[in-house]
Amino acid sequence: MRAITSSRAQNLPIGELSKRSGVNIETIRYYERIKMLPAPPRTTSGRRIYGAPDLRILAFIRRSRELGFSLNEIRALLRLGAPGKASCSEVKEIAAHHLHDIRAKISDLAKLERLLANNDFPVYRQ
Repeated sequence: MRAITSSRAQNLPIGELSKRSGVNIETIRYYERIKMLPAPPRTTSGRRIYGAPDLRILAFIRRSRELGFSLNEIRALLRLGAPGKASCSEVKEIAAHHLHDIRAKISDLAKLERLLANNDFPVYRQ
């Protein structure tokens, strides 16, 4: 994804925000409802308008979800840059949990790699 600058990402309607962020429109609305994304200002006709900060938040949420973080974990990480910041212990706990999961996945992948490299896997015949 190319760098997001404020000059390219001001006063975006929700459809354009969706297109640029790769996040579905309904998911954007959901993130607003659960307070992961701040409620945007609206035009006089009631349409939502978004800016560069919203685009950055959505990109962060999307990438965090791809990496396996839960919405509550992402919320805690987002609070790091907001008033009432998350505590260091919260961040350490989230990181430790993910480190454990990553190590388990690496172990499973290494076992799979050994099986495939040695052709030592069951063959199912019809």
